[in-house]
Amino acid sequence: MRARIQLFEDNTHQILSRNDSPDLPFQWSVNPYRGCFHACAYCYARPSHEYWGFGAGTDFESKIVLKRRAATLLQQAFEKPSWKGELIVFSGNTDCYQPIEATLGLTRACLEVCAKYRNPVGIITKGVIAARDLDLFTQLHEQAWIRVYFSIAFADDDTARLVEPQAPGIEARFEAMRVLSEAGIPTGISVAPIIPGLNEEAIPEILSRAKQAGATSATGSLLRLPGNVEHVFVDRMREAFPDRITKIMHRIREVRGGALSEAEFFSRHHGTGTYWRCVEQLFELGRRRAGFESDELPAPQTFRRPTAQQSLFHEEESL
Repeated sequence: MRARIQLFEDNTHQILSRNDSPDLPFQWSVNPYRGCFHACAYCYARPSHEYWGFGAGTDFESKIVLKRRAATLLQQAFEKPSWKGELIVFSGNTDCYQPIEATLGLTRACLEVCAKYRNPVGIITKGVIAARDLDLFTQLHEQAWIRVYFSIAFADDDTARLVEPQAPGIEARFEAMRVLSEAGIPTGISVAPIIPGLNEEAIPEILSRAKQAGATSATGSLLRLPGNVEHVFVDRMREAFPDRITKIMHRIREVRGGALSEAEFFSRHHGTGTYWRCVEQLFELGRRRAGFESDELPAPQTFRRPTAQQSLFHEEESL
């Protein structure tokens, strides 16, 4: 039985989250929501819910915290002289396109601010609602910079529903990718997390389907189980895959040097040992066969603060 959804207000005075992790390709993220309805058993953001006095289990997917002033706070941040227009990633923590976004539009409001200031944007999501914001993506693509990555870790819905029970279906995510790609928006595929013993064999198919849907870049990373995520994940895997749980746990420990997780920078996203090297080779071979090119260049500097005259002109155009 699913827990009843409850909404809470976050009256934070800032919306930009600074990332000091040296192994991530971005420094700033925006998260209009805390907690995530998608209920992915492996979500590394679950421990962040404990800061609110909630649990990392069902509380994470049923007690959703909203930042209603997100767009206003973002504009205030952009007006500060210290802001230089660095890349901002949406969903650095929880999915910015989870179902509640269809009603509240907090992510869209933030994207409108990014478009107004021509600030580069990266998005990582499982949410097919993203296709709704094609107009803003187009504006950002033409006047700034944007990449939309869809997170797809499984090739079939039967497996996906057992691990990420409330996330959109696999085909729906590929279709959203196709819609954006055909409209000229650069898209990518994030095969994450790679769960040894469960989904590594699906990597070539996922990459191939993503390329067919128009994705131009591909990335992947190993399962992370920080804090109480480990307990949530193991319990749910044991329930969902009773006949495979021994293999899954064995493979995870094999690529983690006997542990189930790794917290060290530059090691937490990658494994070690012979089996992990085989997984990496499988990913690289699948990437090349699908036709993905090498890594993309960093986002360009496109940020600018609109003048009063530009703002007036924009308002007149909207009338």
